[in-house]
Amino acid sequence: MAEKIVFAWSSGKDSSMALHVLRAQSQFKILALLTTVTQDYDRISMHGVLRVLLEQQAESIGIPLDLVYISKNSSNQEYETQMNEKLLYYKNQGISGVAFGDIFLEDLKKYREENLAKLGLLGIFPVWKRNTLELANAFIGLGFKAIITCIDSKVLGKEFAGREFNKQFLADLPSTVDPCGENGEFHSFVYAGPIFKTKISFNKGEIVLRDNRFYFCDLVPV
Repeated sequence: MAEKIVFAWSSGKDSSMALHVLRAQSQFKILALLTTVTQDYDRISMHGVLRVLLEQQAESIGIPLDLVYISKNSSNQEYETQMNEKLLYYKNQGISGVAFGDIFLEDLKKYREENLAKLGLLGIFPVWKRNTLELANAFIGLGFKAIITCIDSKVLGKEFAGREFNKQFLADLPSTVDPCGENGEFHSFVYAGPIFKTKISFNKGEIVLRDNRFYFCDLVPV
């Protein structure tokens, strides 16, 4: 019998690859996609994508979406409180753990595992320690399509925002930037691929600088 879990869904490529890996196994039954949304903007936290596009993603994937709302200047404590409340609800539904798309950040994995342990839950990391260049190329090779929605201007130029995540994008990245943006260099929104029944449609909107650091490319629902 499959273990019940929930998936911490970001809408980006690492989440999509992790979900693709999980779905190839029969070990887990995913009850919900959990996504953190910044209430003030009604957008996915850090990715900057509107909630309506996130909802279309979840519908196309075919897994119920559940939102964790936080404020725009949320502290770790606020995030943990909101997330724990949600996870306790799912624990009562019989889940044993939470899946993440993390790849190599040891501190982040430890943080997640320690918080989950307090609730008696396990962390599941389907793409952990995968080579990030190989993972990026596998994502492209599987037919996934993603667009870059946010970049950190400390490491990448504005021109990278709004680009397709493809072989040319990878070739153009500075050698100091991780191919999967695992250090927070960039974030993405996946709009097509093997986990989706239908493609998510949008138009590219304006690119804006926020917090004097992050360039966001707005995605306008069609």
